Amino acid sequence: MKHERKMAIVVNQVKMEDEDSLDVLFWMSKSVSERLTEVSRLRRNYFKWADGFFPEKMEKIVHQRKL
Repeated sequence: MKHERKMAIVVNQVKMEDEDSLDVLFWMSKSVSERLTEVSRLRRNYFKWADGFFPEKMEKIVHQRKL
C-alpha cells in the first residue's frame, strides 16, 4: 500500500523592521567564531558562484555594527 505525503504551505507575514531585529538577535546569540565561520563560508560560495574560483589572498577586515 502506497502512502501519499502532503506538505502544508505555511506563510508568516512579519514587518521588515521586526525581521531585521530578529536577524540581529539571532546573529548576536552566536559566538564570534561561529559568525566568522559563516561569513567565510558565504564569501567562498559567492566567489565560486560569481568568478568560478576563490582568490588565494584576501584582506581580512571585520567591522562591528553599533546597535
